[in-house]
Amino acid sequence: MRKIHVIGIGAGDPEQLTLQAVRALRGTDVFFLLDKGEVKSDLTRLRRDMLETHIPEGTYRVVEARDPERDRRAGGADYSPAVGDWRSARAGIYERLIRDELGEDETGAFLVWGDPSLYDSTLGILEEVLGRGVVAFEYDVVPGISSVSSLVARHRTGLNRVAGSVQITTGRRLAEGFPEGVDDVVVMLDAHQAFRKYADQDIHIYWGAYLGTPDEITVSGPIAEAAPRIERLRAEARERKGWIMDTYLLRRDPGRS
Repeated sequence: MRKIHVIGIGAGDPEQLTLQAVRALRGTDVFFLLDKGEVKSDLTRLRRDMLETHIPEGTYRVVEARDPERDRRAGGADYSPAVGDWRSARAGIYERLIRDELGEDETGAFLVWGDPSLYDSTLGILEEVLGRGVVAFEYDVVPGISSVSSLVARHRTGLNRVAGSVQITTGRRLAEGFPEGVDDVVVMLDAHQAFRKYADQDIHIYWGAYLGTPDEITVSGPIAEAAPRIERLRAEARERKGWIMDTYLLRRDPGRS
């Protein structure tokens, strides 16, 4: 039976891999990497750097495939179907890689940024592959340090306050309104900087981009004061690198402990 590790590799820092993740890396024969194109080639390089840091040379092989394009123009009622089509296209690639590149007695691995449980499609895609019945395999999941954990660590703060709750959502959802009954909100996948909508409220923002990498940028402060700087830094970084991954925490009534 083929085996697959789904390994959370943190936000980008090779030193943030857990001991469990390193052990899984060293027990892997084939690593499957999806290439997102020349613009994001440094993401592939970061993965390879992690392998070179933690695994003896010559004990594994790397197989790359091109990641399918997703229709990022789709919105509203078309958003979920567009994501579903993209995931199914990915499932076809995963199926081929596992069937053709992994021997019956070998172990393969997919390296997942952050933690596989948080806004990542790998587990759902593997279940879709198994459901197709073309190739059989077992898989396990190794948790990783998410960008959320890295963010609050960099800002030396916690996610929640005394007896309070925290909600993790997306920029798309935040644009629809601030979550009810929650004062601490983590926002991911925000391509349009939805936090600007709340610049007139008493909300503190803790923002970070490229967390765990040499390009890391962090900004914090009241939204009204921090937003212009975040917008400028974000635009400059995106122009320079061609892509950006950022996360932020919004804290309403920041003076309360």
